[in-house]
Amino acid sequence: MEAAAIFAAWLGLQALLYVVVPGRVVHGRLTEAGERAEYRLNGLVAFGLTVGLLGAGIAADVVSPVAVLGQLGPLLTISVAFAIGAAALTYVAGRRRAHLERSTGNPVYDFYMGAIQNPRIGRHDLKFFFESRIGMGTWGAFAILMPAAELQQHGELSTAMLVVSLCQLFYIFEFFVFEVALLSTIDIIEENLGFMLWFAFLAWMPFNFTLQQQYVLEVRPELSTLAAAAIIVMNFAGYYVFRSSNLQKTRFRSDPRRPIWGEVPVAMDTARGTKLLLSGWWGLARHANYLGDLTMALAWCLACGVGSLVPYFYFIYFAPLLLNRERRDHAMCQRKYGADWDRYCEKVPYRIVPFVY
Repeated sequence: MEAAAIFAAWLGLQALLYVVVPGRVVHGRLTEAGERAEYRLNGLVAFGLTVGLLGAGIAADVVSPVAVLGQLGPLLTISVAFAIGAAALTYVAGRRRAHLERSTGNPVYDFYMGAIQNPRIGRHDLKFFFESRIGMGTWGAFAILMPAAELQQHGELSTAMLVVSLCQLFYIFEFFVFEVALLSTIDIIEENLGFMLWFAFLAWMPFNFTLQQQYVLEVRPELSTLAAAAIIVMNFAGYYVFRSSNLQKTRFRSDPRRPIWGEVPVAMDTARGTKLLLSGWWGLARHANYLGDLTMALAWCLACGVGSLVPYFYFIYFAPLLLNRERRDHAMCQRKYGADWDRYCEKVPYRIVPFVY
């Protein structure tokens, strides 16, 4: 019951903040059915308020980090059950709109991958809300509770916990600063909302992405100052590649003449009437942003030492996931651009790692 109360209170708080906190409202891309989803971009303020409330609760002894983390198992169970129920509901909603949605008609596949692209409650897009506020927001809450629990248990923070927490909390805050960039991801513009994404947002992201902190809290591995400094440099180098490449793409879409690395961007015209960027990171590899993401992921794992494979599970699964996502994006672009995409790949032959792969 305690875990259920925590889950319900958290979901209710995030829904309330999403609706009442002022923020810019933007519309997504036009779907094949001629519809546009609506998105409320107030994540940075909402997450800031969440952190403030959580910090105040911990300081006032209203929230016990150790007690909350003691409910991780039941919370994970509830999250998975909620994901199954939500996937069933969105599957039914998708079948009712089958003439407007992309689906295969195979119930197993459509339940898993989704039968509806942008399910809404009123004007509020569920896919965006659960990826941003529940997936990233819950990860952020755990990223605060873990070091707080170490302080509560041991009276001090280990170097490993400081490094992992600093890197992850920066990544999460930075996500909300550039929340609008989420609207250009495959999850939002291409994927249907089925069990795969429901499970990812509710269970996989918050519980798996904190494995490093969970491991450090339990084992408290030693990390030298020199190693800590090297890992932080590695993390922010990966962040630079990740964020700068994504910003280059986003800014090019809004202003194709805006300089990239000090020069006017070079782009390739396509038969669709759109352009494919050939400058900056996008002239070196078709998904250099994935290289930055993987570099950060590995840095978080290295902060845990080499005593166990458990904290490395994040990178072990994440690398194949991004490799698969790049392949899926490649196939999608081939369908969309045809021969133009083949010409683009000749000009930019590397997929993720410039001059290597």
